[in-house]
Formats: sequence, structure tokens, C-alpha cells
Amino acid sequence: MKSLIIQFPGSNRDRDMIAAIDKISGTSATLVWHKETKLPKADLIVIPGGFSYGDYLRAGAIAARSPIIEEIRKAADDGVLILGVCNGFQILTEAGLLPGGLMRNASLKFVCKNVELTISSTKNSFTRRYKKGQTITCPVAHHDGNYFADKKTMQAIKDNDQIAFRYANGTNPNGSIDDIAGVLNKQKNVLGLMPHPENFIEADHGGSDGRPLFEGLLEAVK
Repeated sequence: MKSLIIQFPGSNRDRDMIAAIDKISGTSATLVWHKETKLPKADLIVIPGGFSYGDYLRAGAIAARSPIIEEIRKAADDGVLILGVCNGFQILTEAGLLPGGLMRNASLKFVCKNVELTISSTKNSFTRRYKKGQTITCPVAHHDGNYFADKKTMQAIKDNDQIAFRYANGTNPNGSIDDIAGVLNKQKNVLGLMPHPENFIEADHGGSDGRPLFEGLLEAVK
């Protein structure tokens, strides 16, 4: 699996993502700086977590105007798999590649803990190795993870089966509408989620519930 990881000033989960992809796929990912204007061919493009541009203006807003975003947009249109985790999710919504937006946590505090997630959709490359309705555990670490969308958008993403993950069993850490933790684009090749599956791929990390996401991607591109 040929994977690219996009780096922005303030990215801090890029190395975690490299380690996860390398361990599961056996192939090292390539780092791409955000000012590049061309992307190598790839099966998967990942926008990792962190605090791009220090979250100034609005989380992900400045990064969404970086030169590389136009290339990511073209790749999405061509069906390339694109994964945005935490700040990556924020960037994808700010760039219009995913519906809705992410606001400040309802508590107005940074949250770092494990949460429970329900798998809400499995008809896509990202969650294909899970079972619909399955509950998994995954860590979160964010200050602006409160997902919001207007009524029309919410109805559309429900009708199109675009909700991939929901917070379960009262563990919603940020106030997200309908407990949404991750959403897909309409074509199902772009996923954004606030939890960090790359940090839960083996028992030494405290759990391996994030591993099937990467295994599913590997399976999808073979």
C-alpha cells in the first residue's frame, strides 16, 4: 500500500501514523510537506493530528488553504482513499471535502482520554473489517472536536450512510451532534474522525481496536 502523510506546521501525530502504517502494511509511508504542489501516486493519503498553524483563526482553517489541498481535492475526485484524523478531520471539513464543521468542545476544555465508539457504517473501505453496531475503544485528544451540521446536511449524511463512528455509552467528550465521531464523504473514499486509531493498534498501547481500520484499507487496495 503506497501511503502519503501530509505535514503542516504544528503536525504532531505524523510519526504515530507512520509507525501504524509501517507496522500493519509493512510499507513505510512518505511524508509530504504542505507547500508541495504535486502529489506522488498513492493508494492512501493521510492528514494526521496536531495543531496546524497553532489552531489560529480556527482549527484547520489556515491549513485548508495550503497549496497541497488542491491536489488532495483532485485525488479525492479520482477515488483515492483519504483519511483525516483529529486535526486532519478539521482540515477536511474546512476544505469542504467533508460535510459539517468542528467547533470548540462543549466543555471549553481540552479532552484527552479513551472513549467508546459504535461502528455506524461498514459499507466503505475504512470500516469494512468491523461489524455494524460493534463497540470499540479509541483515544481522543482535542480541544475542537464538537461536530456540527445544519438539519439539511444532517439528513443528507444519514440518508447516504455517511456517519462512520458515533460516541457510545455516554462517552461523547465534546458535545458533537448526534454523538458523531467520524463522517464520510458521499463517495465513501474520504473519512474524517476525531479519535486516534493509529494509537490503538497493539496491546502495548492499551488496546488494538484501531487496527482493523488500517487492515481494511490494506485489504481494499490489494
